[in-house]
Amino acid sequence: MMQATDMEQILIKAETLIEALPYIRDFNNKKVVVKYGGSAMIDKQLEESVIKDVALLKLVGMKPIIVHGGGKEISRWLNMVGKETKFIEGLRVTDAETMEIAEMVLNRVNKGLVQRIEKLGVKAVGISGKDGGTLRVNKKTVNGQDIGYVGDVREVNEGLIDTLLDNDFIPVIAPIGLGDDYESYNINADDAACAVATAIKAEKLAFLTDIEGVCKNPDDKSTLISVLTLDMADEMMQSGEISGGMLPKIRNCIDAVNNGVNRVHILDGRREHCLLLEFFTQKGIGTAIIDDENKLYEHEVQR
Repeated sequence: MMQATDMEQILIKAETLIEALPYIRDFNNKKVVVKYGGSAMIDKQLEESVIKDVALLKLVGMKPIIVHGGGKEISRWLNMVGKETKFIEGLRVTDAETMEIAEMVLNRVNKGLVQRIEKLGVKAVGISGKDGGTLRVNKKTVNGQDIGYVGDVREVNEGLIDTLLDNDFIPVIAPIGLGDDYESYNINADDAACAVATAIKAEKLAFLTDIEGVCKNPDDKSTLISVLTLDMADEMMQSGEISGGMLPKIRNCIDAVNNGVNRVHILDGRREHCLLLEFFTQKGIGTAIIDDENKLYEHEVQR
C-alpha cells in the first residue's frame, strides 16, 4: 500500500510539472543558447545532469544550441606535452602548436557531448565555427600585444545552425573560428555564445558558471539578485560591486540583451538540473538579466 509520504512526493512532482506548463507553452519552438563550461564540464555527474536538461528542453519543444568551452582540458593536454601555458589578461597566448592542441581537445570535447546527447535518444551534430563559415573572426590583440591565434567574432553565419535546427538536431558548437587568412583561431567561449545568441535572436542565453549568479555582496550567497535590469547592472559596475572576472561576462550579457536576446541567465552549473530549475520554475535559482523595459513573463511572480 502507498504510504502518505509517497503520495506527498508524487503530488510535489505533479505540482512542479504544472508550474512548468506555462513556460513550456511560451518557449515552444524558441531558440535557446547554453554556454557550457566550468565545473559542469569536469564533473561526470554534473555533465550528465546538463546533457539531460538540454535533451529535455529539446523534447518539450524548444530549440537548444550548445556552445562549449574546454580551457581546463586544453591546459591539461598542454601540460601533458610539456608546453608552458601563458595568459595575458585572462587570455591564453596561442601559438601555432598551442592552437593545434586546442583544436584537437575542443573537437574531442565536442564529439563527446554529441555522443552523450545521442545516447539519450536525441539527435545532435557537433560543429566548430569553421564549418560553413559559421564564425568569422578578426585577430585579437591585448593592449597592442600579439597573443597569437586568438579571435574576436566579427560575423556569424547562422545558415548551418538553422539548417540543423530545422532538421531536428541540437547543434553543439566548438569555439573555433576562421580568420581572413583562413587559419583557425581560438575564441573565448562566452564571446562565441553571445555572438551566436545575438545572430539567431535567441529567446534565452544561459551561462553555466561556478558561481550562484550575481550577488550584491559576492561573499554572501543570500544577496543573490534574481532579476538584474540593464540599469542596475550599469550601476553595479560603476560602483565596483561587479568587478574582476565577472565584468566581461556581464558586459557580454548586456550586449546580448541590447542586441535582441530576450533574457540572459547566469547559473550555478555546480547545481544539478540548474537549467530546468531556472527555466521552468517561478522563482528560479540564478540571475536573469533583462532589458529595463522588458517585464517578467506574465505568469512569473516577482523573483
